[in-house]
Amino acid sequence: MTGEIKNKLEKISKILSESGIEVYSAKELKSYLYDETPPSLGLKPTENVLITKPRNTNEVSKIMKIASRERIPVFVRGGGTGLSGGAVPTAEGLILSTEKMKKMEIDVENFCAVCGAGITLRELIMNAEASGLSFSPHPGDETATVGGMVSTNAGGVRAMKYGVMRNYVLGLEAVLPNGDIIKLGGKLIKNNAGYNMMHLLIGSEGTLAVVTEVVLRLLPPFRKTATIAVPFKTIEGAIEAVVEILRNGTIPLALEYIEREALEIGEKVSGKRWPPKDEANLMVIIEGRNEDELVEVAEKIEEICIGKGASNAFIALGYKEQRDLLEVRSLIYEGMKEKVIEVLDVSVPPAQIPEYVKRCNSVAEKMGFKVVNYGHAGDGNIHQHPLKTEGWEEKYEELKKTFFRIARELGGSITGEHGVGIVKKKDLKEHLSKAEYELLQKIKRAFDPDGILNPGKVVDL
Repeated sequence: MTGEIKNKLEKISKILSESGIEVYSAKELKSYLYDETPPSLGLKPTENVLITKPRNTNEVSKIMKIASRERIPVFVRGGGTGLSGGAVPTAEGLILSTEKMKKMEIDVENFCAVCGAGITLRELIMNAEASGLSFSPHPGDETATVGGMVSTNAGGVRAMKYGVMRNYVLGLEAVLPNGDIIKLGGKLIKNNAGYNMMHLLIGSEGTLAVVTEVVLRLLPPFRKTATIAVPFKTIEGAIEAVVEILRNGTIPLALEYIEREALEIGEKVSGKRWPPKDEANLMVIIEGRNEDELVEVAEKIEEICIGKGASNAFIALGYKEQRDLLEVRSLIYEGMKEKVIEVLDVSVPPAQIPEYVKRCNSVAEKMGFKVVNYGHAGDGNIHQHPLKTEGWEEKYEELKKTFFRIARELGGSITGEHGVGIVKKKDLKEHLSKAEYELLQKIKRAFDPDGILNPGKVVDL
């Protein structure tokens, strides 16, 4: 740590502590230097940082005013569940944790929740349901925070039916890098006054402003659900069935594509058994008013799938049966975490999934890689898990770039959920046109001319 930075941080620590804001050293809270990005990518956080835990928007404003005056970088941290290094500190400065920002209000009459940035997804769901409403999208790990989910525009398995975070944000409060507080939107369904800065901040990954409070749209309570497991011999048959299910007018709560190997990994970790499986498998979750309606819809889906080559279908109506299936699916990543190089989350038009996966698998095989695939078939978001192999360090960058090139050729994007962060920053520059990238840079400069907010992420100034 340079003498100048050390003196500045000591000065800032004293000011914040005297103001009643919690301040810690990195030695005290070492886990705050990391998120869930796979260690294989070799992200090396800067350890010369202070961790601050403000309790409200005014305290965040105070922190940002001091940081702006001293030209000290600030890295915003929510639940630390990200997979792209977005919360990892890349320079000496401050980590601003939102975990103490726990304001929570459920407005039943206006079907919305007012949440501090530190409210977790689990807390949001529980409070909404206790009030007779629901937060339907379920866009991530339940320890993820509202501020983090908004800042990354989180998606999840229910995005096909219920959309992503962007579709639920009615208003937000945020602090600019210079400490100014802005309030955008509110408990409004319609607001057409000027450029929509709120939606510019959603998905900006903490590079433009610190989101401190969010107004989220809530929906009526969930209805009954059923989960259908369907095995196919080919990925083509599975995706053709997906298209036909949607064409038939049924929009499932979730529609997941899972390879056999992925299911076997999930079974091993969970200790649960998946029903009969094959090389390509679908997991379809549907909603209905009652069991009769669920059975009717499930049987129609089964008929469609068998018509596209499925051998049979397993329909789970009971809570335990459904929970077991979800547990197998949700623990796939946990079962191969130590072997995974990176969790890729390319998004392509749903009908292009078979071509994308087959082309990628062909490339991987030629380069000596094994890739495990699963993901959200209904919205085209495929999670690919390249596994470590001998000499992977020298070859992986080429594999990744080839996957991204194939995605672009098929009209896709390099990330559908996890964001850019650090790990896809170079790839973003190649993915966008020169004009598009320069516009992003201009937007960053307009909000953060000194480049103090989450530097080293998404775009370079």
